Amino acid sequence: MAEMKSGFVSVLGRTNVGKSTLINALVGEKVSIITNKPQTTRTAIKAIVNRENSQIVFIDSPGIHKPKTKLGETMVETAFGVVPDADVILFLIEATSSEIGKGDRIILDKIKEANKKTILVINKIDLVKKEELLKVIDTYSKEYDFKAVVPISAKNKKNIEIILDEIEKNLKVGPIFYDIEEYTDQTSRQIVEETIREKALKLLDDEVPHGLYVEVEKMKLSRTKKEEKIYNIEATIYCLRESHKGILIGKNGAMLKKIGMYARQDLEQILGIKVNLKTWVKVKKDWLNEDSIVKKFKLQ
Repeated sequence: MAEMKSGFVSVLGRTNVGKSTLINALVGEKVSIITNKPQTTRTAIKAIVNRENSQIVFIDSPGIHKPKTKLGETMVETAFGVVPDADVILFLIEATSSEIGKGDRIILDKIKEANKKTILVINKIDLVKKEELLKVIDTYSKEYDFKAVVPISAKNKKNIEIILDEIEKNLKVGPIFYDIEEYTDQTSRQIVEETIREKALKLLDDEVPHGLYVEVEKMKLSRTKKEEKIYNIEATIYCLRESHKGILIGKNGAMLKKIGMYARQDLEQILGIKVNLKTWVKVKKDWLNEDSIVKKFKLQ
């Protein structure tokens, strides 16, 4: 029997390049929230893939962007903070980027500096012709000695297994870090907060989402009259302005009900238990620069 390999894999890429979609496809479970809004992932989330001869621990980090707030600075710090401890880096780019943009250049420089084993993953190949894809491969291959180049479509789960095979080739024999039943290191509380935020992000206009964060005030396991287990959860959605609060609540509370309903449906699936979810909305001006809140998103 082959010896077990294990290791940590950092996933780096610009915002909205498809990192969370890729992680969820690799793990086969919903670990990271996914929206079409940039800067959705705010902290480093671990996702675990157990294979016959390996355990791969992915670290999905925030997208690289130009920070404008303390939260933004913390997110970029977190994204690059996962590089030193990585055994392998997955550098995710888009097939549609014909030349190396500023964001990708910054990431490339960090990879060169760290001199880590790196696999170049080119996402969204369904959007380009073969010649364009070959040009992208050529451009990036001149920049760094990548261990492999894997063109994929994270959305359609095309070539996902190839990534896992390439990572496994580049891991060393090592211990198993997590129980084989686990697929993320997030607590149930964090999963609830992120799920509520995801639903709000998907349902709201562009002006509101980045000013949102969710805090679970209460999460208690009890039983219904029929003796079924149920989580009673109370959560507050914080936003930056009174006008945002109005949008979040909606006419006669319709938007908040919708967010709560979709979040509850997802959470019942993820947690495998009935959920009774109550949500409130409060205004907390300039929380994006408040140290006590921002530190929640720092790399632990």
